[in-house]
Amino acid sequence: MKSEARSDAEAEPALGSYLHSTILSQPSLAHCLSFQLGNRLCSSTLLSTTTLYDLFLSIFLADAALRSATVADLRAAWVRDPACLSFSHCLSYKGFLACQAHRVAHKLWTESCRPIALALQSRISNVFNVDIHPAAKFGKGILFDHATGVVIGETAVIGNNDSILHHVTLGGTGKCVGDRHPKVGDGVLIGAGATILGGVKIGDGATIGAHSVVLKDVPPRSTAVGNPARILLACEEEDVPGESMDHTSVISEWSHHVII
Repeated sequence: MKSEARSDAEAEPALGSYLHSTILSQPSLAHCLSFQLGNRLCSSTLLSTTTLYDLFLSIFLADAALRSATVADLRAAWVRDPACLSFSHCLSYKGFLACQAHRVAHKLWTESCRPIALALQSRISNVFNVDIHPAAKFGKGILFDHATGVVIGETAVIGNNDSILHHVTLGGTGKCVGDRHPKVGDGVLIGAGATILGGVKIGDGATIGAHSVVLKDVPPRSTAVGNPARILLACEEEDVPGESMDHTSVISEWSHHVII
């Protein structure tokens, strides 16, 4: 990442100061992220840059599993997003930054530091336009592509190697309390503008089409499309939608076979 930043600084001297402060002068990825998030999420009336930097850094350095998830998220952004030019480029992506800030907020939530976890949620929402309750559970290798308008509720669970596009809602029905939000398996692709409501289960390797409204379980390796969503025949291919980002795999000789 530092070699990428050096090349960018040489090619674009106007970015030299920024790249030096965010990457080249930092001893580790944890320090890079803490500096980025502290500066992006600070507020003169809520949380200062120094307070946030110290908070993020202490949590990143103390939690090896969190650092591993961050690396997996970084790799996911670089591998799956064709617009991403380098790992250093990922550090400016609001989807990646929002995901890492949520991981810290979730850690604080689980350690009963709930007021500051909720304060972080508020700042993440205000700055990145991504609203994730700090209790929501994330796996690793997650890509928020574009990220604008993503809303994820309190009891939602997101598995490993999932890709979620902009304006996706994982919400409740408004009628339930307690465990009331979607549970998303591994390798799932959720298209732009999709809405999944209630405690439904999205199976491993499933695809949710853009602007679909999902109100019932989606079996593994199947596709949900429409409003309300129809469930199409499960795909037998080896493709993992959450990793391949193939939104058109449902268009095949089997796509007219509605199973639910």
